[in-house]
Parts: sequence; C-alpha cells; structure tokens
Amino acid sequence: MNAPVTDAMAPGFVLPHDLEAHEPPEARGLTRDGVRLLVSHGDTGEITHHGFAELPGLLHPGDLLVVNNSATLPAAVRLDRLAVHFSTEREDGTWLVELRRRLELRPGPGGGGGGQDARDPRRPGAAGTGAEMASEPYPGGAAGEWLPLPGGATLCLLERETPRLWRARLDREVPAYLRRYGIPIRYSYVERDWPLEDYQTVFGVRPGSAEMPSAGRPFTTGLVTGLVSRGIGVAPITLHTGVASPTADEPPYPEWYEVSEATARQVRLTRESGGRVIAVGTTVVRALETAALTGGRVRAARGWTSHLVTPSTGVRAVSGLITGLHEPRSSHLLMLSAIAGGELLSRSYAEALSAGYLWHEFGDVHLILQ
Repeated sequence: MNAPVTDAMAPGFVLPHDLEAHEPPEARGLTRDGVRLLVSHGDTGEITHHGFAELPGLLHPGDLLVVNNSATLPAAVRLDRLAVHFSTEREDGTWLVELRRRLELRPGPGGGGGGQDARDPRRPGAAGTGAEMASEPYPGGAAGEWLPLPGGATLCLLERETPRLWRARLDREVPAYLRRYGIPIRYSYVERDWPLEDYQTVFGVRPGSAEMPSAGRPFTTGLVTGLVSRGIGVAPITLHTGVASPTADEPPYPEWYEVSEATARQVRLTRESGGRVIAVGTTVVRALETAALTGGRVRAARGWTSHLVTPSTGVRAVSGLITGLHEPRSSHLLMLSAIAGGELLSRSYAEALSAGYLWHEFGDVHLILQ
C-alpha cells in the first residue's frame, strides 16, 4: 500500500477531512474576521501566523486593497437526479451552465435532507435541514435537449462550450428565476445548505457571480473602517466568477470583468507613491493583470478575460494577494507561485498543513506579500 502524500503542493495530495471548512466560521462560534491568517513575506522569506482581524496592523499606510464587488447568485437549481449550476451570462442572453449528477443522500446533523429552502439553525425557531446530496459532473446531455426545471421553466442545451460547460438558454429571465428557485452552489465538503447571505461579502453590490469571491468574506465593516483609519485604501473591481475554478490542465473560460477609471487611477497613484497593491482574491489579480499594460500601468478596462497568471507570465500590477488555501489540482496555485515564488509557497503550505489551517471558502486565509 502506498503511503499517503503529505506535501500539500503535490498533485497526489488529498486534503484531510478535518482540514476542510465544513461550515461558515459563524457556525463554529467565530466572527467573520475571526478566521486565521497565514502571512508569507516575500522580502524576508518569513512565514507568520495571525488572526485575520490583525490585518490593518500588517499593512502600511499608503497600501491599496483592491476588492471584488461582485455579489453571489443563488446559482444552483436542483432536479430529482440532476442539478444545474448557472455559471456565466453571455451577451446574447444565453448562459454557460454545468450539469451535475446528484449522488446518494448522506445523513447530516439535522437528521433529514436539505431542500430548496436552506434554513439557518443559528436563527431562533429555524429547523436544521441536515445534509443534502453530494454531486459530481454529469457527462450526459445533447445539443437541442430540453430540461424541465422547477416552476415550469425549461432549459435548452445549445452546444458544449468546454468539456464541463454547456451554452444554454432558459425560457425566462435567469436572475429573477434564480432568486425564486435557486440556492447557493455547494460542494460535498460543505455538509449542508447555508443561506445566501453566508455566501456574500461586505463588498458585494453587483450580483453576477456563480460562486462567492471568498477572499473578501472575512472582511467586516469594522475591519474596513480600521484599514481606512490607518491610511490603507480600498478600491473595487468587478469580476463575475463562474463555476468551479478550472483545474491546472483545463483552459480557463472567459469571465466578465470591469476595472473602472477611478480604481485604475488609485492603482497607478499607489504604485507611483511606493505603496503596495494587494489583490483581495485571485479574481482581482485576473482583472488587474488583464487591464495592466507593459510596465504595470493599469488602465480602465471592461469585457471578457481568459487571462491565466502563471510563473512564466508573472504579475505586473499587483504586489500582494489575500486568498484562501487551494488544493493542488487548482490552477490558482500557478498564480500564487507567480506572486510568492515556488519555494516560499511550498513552505507556506507546509506550515498551513502542520498548523491545522482550514481550506476552502469558509476556511482560513493566506496573505502573500512580495
């Protein structure tokens, strides 16, 4: 029998169950900003451990945090045996969707199966829903096929866009339909449904993301006030995230983004004055690097981006990143290596593993500083 892979950066690494964040930190008795913060210092090679609420003291006056103001849609619609994950709206009104096969019911702490109405047991009088079915990508479907959805809606599959995603058309307006029949996308490591507000960030004002821009989740209004009071700027971009980040061997598909002139100007002024531009999330890196010219000058831009940041492309505009902890199959590790360097990133992940940091969107956070 082969020994388990213990290198968190290795392709064969399997994350231990107890290092997966199975629920929001509030359900673990923490505040949003009560998660842990691992800091990797590129200038010294030092790795330090903090609480996320310490972030204002770890940054310098004149630094700029760039955040994603995209809000999360309730983008999953469940059928009896399938689920449809709505990913990305195209300009012609069609959507990229992923079909998922629902697997057997796994009993949860609430004793029953979760449904379309995800009740929150933290609220007085709310009943626990227990665990819902896990799911996996469904390879079936055919161009021209119609799928009946709840509420009498029908979804027509038009053509495959990627090996996982279909271009499809719903017979009604999608955001309004999702508000009525959708729930947040959830994967098997999160063992029950949680309300949509658990998948929103304090910055989310422009609905459009299929999955939460989770690096922004630990921020609170109080923490943002503390940052601004120290002279640390905050500026928004928009990038509407699609479903399930592509794996390292899967090419990215286009996602819609916008970098406003006001944000581009703040980035330019920060860089010119010697401050650091720190992206809150890989989505922000993708947007800023798409909008960056040679030399790192960021211009206002909007449209579709398929830009993939790797060690070979490097980064031009950002000098730091706040992000979650990613599994080896995620292409995000290529981006992290481009910012931190492979050696520091490998040591950081070893520290996170040995110190019991939690992975995934409800887990702990990693700050990388060049």
